[in-house]
Amino acid sequence: MASGDPPVTAHTEFDDVAAQRLRRRLARAAQAPWLHAEVARRMADRLPIIRQPPQRWLDWWAQLGGGAQAVRTAYPKAQRTALEPDRLLREASATQTPPWWSRRRRRADAVLLPGEVDPASADMVWANMMLHACADIAAQFASWHRALAVDGFLMFSTLGPGTLPELRQLYQREGWGPPFYPFADMHDLGDALVHAGFADPVMDQELLTLTWSTPSAALHELRALGGNLHASRFAGLRTPRWRDRLLQQLERRRDADGRVALSFEVVYGHAVRLRARARVAPVTTVSLQDMRADLLRQRSLP
Repeated sequence: MASGDPPVTAHTEFDDVAAQRLRRRLARAAQAPWLHAEVARRMADRLPIIRQPPQRWLDWWAQLGGGAQAVRTAYPKAQRTALEPDRLLREASATQTPPWWSRRRRRADAVLLPGEVDPASADMVWANMMLHACADIAAQFASWHRALAVDGFLMFSTLGPGTLPELRQLYQREGWGPPFYPFADMHDLGDALVHAGFADPVMDQELLTLTWSTPSAALHELRALGGNLHASRFAGLRTPRWRDRLLQQLERRRDADGRVALSFEVVYGHAVRLRARARVAPVTTVSLQDMRADLLRQRSLP
């Protein structure tokens, strides 16, 4: 890495066209994946670290994140603006009905696209389980920094590199190519936050094990969570024979309770946007008159 280069940035292994198709498919879902909602609940448990409750917050990739209710419970009076990555998800998010208990108290939330967000317009950016579907993490951090007001808070979660090691090992053993795009390490994400101008970044992670009654149920939920965005993935259509082989291998992943078990690493991060410090020039010029006035002022001090 050259001096001054960001720790993580755009990756040539990421297929952005596949990511757009994936978002269009997920936009048709009636609700966010269960795992996203669960991670949102866990991330909301960290909200008490924010000393000043936000008055305005951005729900980044709101529909797929599934965290609106968790944040509303913590900050019922805060103004929420949903932000979606494209127009299809924007339309899907705009048609969501607000909770019955809130209809009389607030108008429908605004839904924006990334280019429509005003600089320094939010006290908090909330981005749940979406960063691992971004091609350019450094650019995403820069967008969040630009959207936050001074002393604004960033809260995000994403999948880490310890996600689905069972699938990685299986695909490698069978010679099937990469099963998914590699996810960024939390230490690299912390470095990237600093590079983007954030202060006091804190990163942590936890390992979750999800279980299903059958391999088919596991595949169904994995498809609801996302897809393979790796540019070097298998280019053609998989055959029924391949699917049968995959199901047979997943059958071996049953735990002591007889359920198919797969592992997920969830990474949490938060940071603050502080006021930019004024740059100090390498040479400072002080007039003789100012120096004399300063000396006289120091002599007059008790």
